[in-house]
Amino acid sequence: MASILIAALSPVGHAEPLLAVAEDLVNRGDRVTVMTGPAHARAVRAVGAAHHVLPPAADLDDAPFDAEKRAAHSGIDALSQAVIRLFLRPMPHQMTELCNALADRHYDAMIVDYGFFGVLPLILGSWGGVPPLLSFTPTPLLLSSRDTAPTGMALPPARTIARRAAYRALTLLSQKVLLRNAQHVADRMLRACGAKPLPVPLLDMGLLADRLIVPTVPSFEYPRSDLPRHVRFVGAVRPRACDTFVQPAWWHTLDGDRPVVHVTQGTVDNRDLSRLIEPTIIALADSDAIVVASTGGRDPRTLRIPIPDNTYVAEHVPHDRLLPKVDVMVTNGGYGAVQRALASGVPIVVAGSTEDKPEVAARVEWAGAGINLKTGTPSPAHVRSAVARIRTDDRYLRNARRLEAAFARRDGVAEIAALVDEVICERSVRSRSPLRTTPDLASRRLES
Repeated sequence: MASILIAALSPVGHAEPLLAVAEDLVNRGDRVTVMTGPAHARAVRAVGAAHHVLPPAADLDDAPFDAEKRAAHSGIDALSQAVIRLFLRPMPHQMTELCNALADRHYDAMIVDYGFFGVLPLILGSWGGVPPLLSFTPTPLLLSSRDTAPTGMALPPARTIARRAAYRALTLLSQKVLLRNAQHVADRMLRACGAKPLPVPLLDMGLLADRLIVPTVPSFEYPRSDLPRHVRFVGAVRPRACDTFVQPAWWHTLDGDRPVVHVTQGTVDNRDLSRLIEPTIIALADSDAIVVASTGGRDPRTLRIPIPDNTYVAEHVPHDRLLPKVDVMVTNGGYGAVQRALASGVPIVVAGSTEDKPEVAARVEWAGAGINLKTGTPSPAHVRSAVARIRTDDRYLRNARRLEAAFARRDGVAEIAALVDEVICERSVRSRSPLRTTPDLASRRLES
């Protein structure tokens, strides 16, 4: 029986996959502690794990989420501002919570949300006894590569030598100029925490982990000839099954002959439903499709348009129940929702402009499994046209089904459990070897 610490930020896209991992580890007999916000207390108890409550100062503060203001900043600039505000500011408070947890109990390994920057002072400082680290990314792979443009530009992978050279120049510009402020903020905070500055660019922090877990399949991520050996694609980490869902009265209509279109703005960027949900409802009001809109917890009464007869609106609809009935999903590009749709063979219309969503949309387009509208505020006409193209051009469905088959060959939760065993075994072998010194974690990863 191993003792595992899991640290996750509170937004559903960060916490829910790791709660599924926690449940699996508990079920196989491991002792698991989940460090996350108080909103997940009941869920943590339900999976049988101990809850280390993450205080507000150590958590991601996404309120107020001003999507329009964020979208006004483009690409890498928006990413830099988001990294500082959402992920760097909580760093010292997260470090304190991690130190308290590690001092209170021995852990054989820890699985840490990629955005949980509080782990950096531990692995770059003099704090001893840091267990093997598995970093879990809830976004497309952020690591820089000779084959890709810098994160935030939403460009496809390079196919030519000239394009690789251009991307190399853009990566240097991104790291040395556009993300310079975020890098300097991180280094200042690390020094204040008694740690060394980052030996890698900030978004490459996954290089410092023993394993970097990517919850997708290789065919949905850009090919990289320089992919580090410790990166592991595990497939989709499916949310825990929802056993409390009560089917609404209209549920049976989804099993008829009419196509079903699902629209969602996720659980974070959903304060203004006029960005995507309202345009989609308007776009398809006179179509033969049934529209299922989920508001991600927002009161459906905040919708400012009449609801047509072919549309049903709910705060939450569990994807494990809904997606098998869906023909097209319209989304703002949340990474987890896109993975679940593709794992169900559902082609996608993506309209996202904040955080990692343009990168998610670009990968949907590159994989041929959907249409990237390249805006976070599409018009009803744009949505209508995109849905019609997906329904009439079977290439999108074929590519979505191809990805579905790739996802079906992997069990993300089980593969993560195997990686936990792998790093624990490696640490045990290393600690027993009298012929080897044990360099710090950062040095080991950079040397490899």
